[in-house]
Amino acid sequence: GHMTADLDEDGYRGDLNTKCVTIAEVLKSAGYATYMSGKWHVTRHAAGDGPKHSWPRQRGFDRYFGILGGAANYWHPGTWSGSSPIGRSLTRENDPVDLDSLPQDFFLTDAISDQAVDYLNEHAGRDEPFFLYTAYTAPHWPLHAHEEDIESYQGRFDIGWDQLREERLQRMQEMGLLDRAWPMTPRDDSQPPWDEAQNKAWQVRRMAVYASQIDRMDQGIGRIIEALEANGQLDNTLIIFLADNGACAEENDLPDKPALRGRAGVDNDPAVMPGPRDTYQSYGVAWANLSNTPFREYKHWVHEGGIATPFIVHWPSRVSTPGELRHQPGQLTDIMATCLDVAGVPYPENFNGNAILPLEGTSLTPIFDNEPNEKEALIWEHEGNRAVRKDNWKLVCKYPGDWELYDIEKNRTETDNVAAQYPEVVAELEGIHDAWAERCGVMPWSQMLPILQERWRRLIGR
Repeated sequence: GHMTADLDEDGYRGDLNTKCVTIAEVLKSAGYATYMSGKWHVTRHAAGDGPKHSWPRQRGFDRYFGILGGAANYWHPGTWSGSSPIGRSLTRENDPVDLDSLPQDFFLTDAISDQAVDYLNEHAGRDEPFFLYTAYTAPHWPLHAHEEDIESYQGRFDIGWDQLREERLQRMQEMGLLDRAWPMTPRDDSQPPWDEAQNKAWQVRRMAVYASQIDRMDQGIGRIIEALEANGQLDNTLIIFLADNGACAEENDLPDKPALRGRAGVDNDPAVMPGPRDTYQSYGVAWANLSNTPFREYKHWVHEGGIATPFIVHWPSRVSTPGELRHQPGQLTDIMATCLDVAGVPYPENFNGNAILPLEGTSLTPIFDNEPNEKEALIWEHEGNRAVRKDNWKLVCKYPGDWELYDIEKNRTETDNVAAQYPEVVAELEGIHDAWAERCGVMPWSQMLPILQERWRRLIGR
């Protein structure tokens, strides 16, 4: 419901419940070895001396290394966060890692990659199939990166967000990713033109560090691919790469959080260059607007800028047309269905003595062959922001505003709201959303928000 916050409602307990199963639980019961390296962030119980019923090892993974919380200092995942467990949850198997034991050159992205490679190498030669979930925190804030990676982007972003948005639009159009008929959305109206921007050296550094975070992740993915190839497993391994949301426009300014304000480098202070371990900054609205070219909005919202992400499949023994684009839509709920389809494993009705809710997703394997996967509708809700996509229509609402309607095939950048012209389509899609919300326990955000705000006030001591 709202990540790891317990809001005293069935779907908002901040924890995995016993009415669902993870991919690892289902595949493990079918004979798969299951490994995870990286970010978990689906339990409110991240403290080592607390309950562990929703930790990875208890939810289907044979092996685990990573952080249980949502973000952490990449250089030393246990600083900045005060009394919150968000940055103190580095875990191996079922035990917290002694942070004092970490090597001097520890970096979380590298550690996640290295552990994934170790799992693959340890598994090599075994008969049973494997499932490996590698969940990077990069490029989530804080902006931390190696200086040599940052240096490689020297000058890359000096021309600023306006010209770079135009260049990215043209490049994606030439690649066939974007229809030339879709207009570019305007620059976010909260941000100045690049020519009028202040602190340009700091702004450029923010984007260079962000790019370096992704670069370091890419290097790790390369090592994972090399391990699969060296072990003779590359051709027969389905690799799925995706992100969980669009670019993040959070500014990490903390005027309303006095318990955190004033810690070294926490605020986006232009006097402090991001990258080192004693900083805790983000790359902000204007650069997120660049990352989301040509779409509207960001992470949190469900316009295309908040939910459109890359989805890459590599599987030489099954995908016969490598390098081709597919434009059929899918969403995160479809990953479970796809993995079980590929493995030939049924979705359980009962697991560990508990009745399991029906599968929400639809396998994406028909899309591998450029066929539709026959999913009726895609539905989202986050913090009151709601959307439904069916056929060529998308109904979307930015909380607390009204429904907007777009012909997503003609106008995927959501610049031409046609809700007034097609009230019958609005009514149909709203009905699909409401039925889904009732089935899944989605509560009105106006009801949830005051509870969340009160809990946050207690957390920060106000």
